[in-house]
Amino acid sequence: MTKNIILFASGNGSNVEQICRFFEQDQTISVVSIYTNNPNAGVIQRMQPFGITVRVFDKSSFTDGTLLSQVRALHPDLIVLAGFLWKIGSDWVSTFAKKIINIHPALLPKYGGKGMYGMHVHQAVKDNKESKTGITIHYVNEAYDEGAILFQEEVALSDEDTPETIATKVHSLEHLHFAPVISRLLNPPSNGV
Repeated sequence: MTKNIILFASGNGSNVEQICRFFEQDQTISVVSIYTNNPNAGVIQRMQPFGITVRVFDKSSFTDGTLLSQVRALHPDLIVLAGFLWKIGSDWVSTFAKKIINIHPALLPKYGGKGMYGMHVHQAVKDNKESKTGITIHYVNEAYDEGAILFQEEVALSDEDTPETIATKVHSLEHLHFAPVISRLLNPPSNGV
């Protein structure tokens, strides 16, 4: 039976594109819809070749239950936040318990929380002279970046790294690992590994 995933994005959508490409030939997992809160988001253009509908929504439908009802009607097995910046409400968390995951561009619990996204994270990593950074894929709960961690991968940094080169390294990790982690989550290996 096919597992359905729904993607949420606010920006460029490179992770969304990678995920859609990864599952394009997969008969067991289907990307059924993509949602964005940004009518000018790059993800809208990126999705045209895939023929997957991108739905644009506003703050009121996100908070008043309208969007929640629409998404519930699609019966998602997993909701994936791929560069989605709004805080997920407790109504979403309770409706889709252990069914919403997020990717964060740092090794949580470091550099998480409100306002810590994109270049803000990479700048903070650089300012603190970290020797490594990475990605964290985690379940979403009521607090920013505090849900149970599913997967982390790190990358070494050098003194020469700028926030921009850090961002490039982290993006590479995201593109490499996000879709396979989703796949394993929805279709765990039978040997339990």
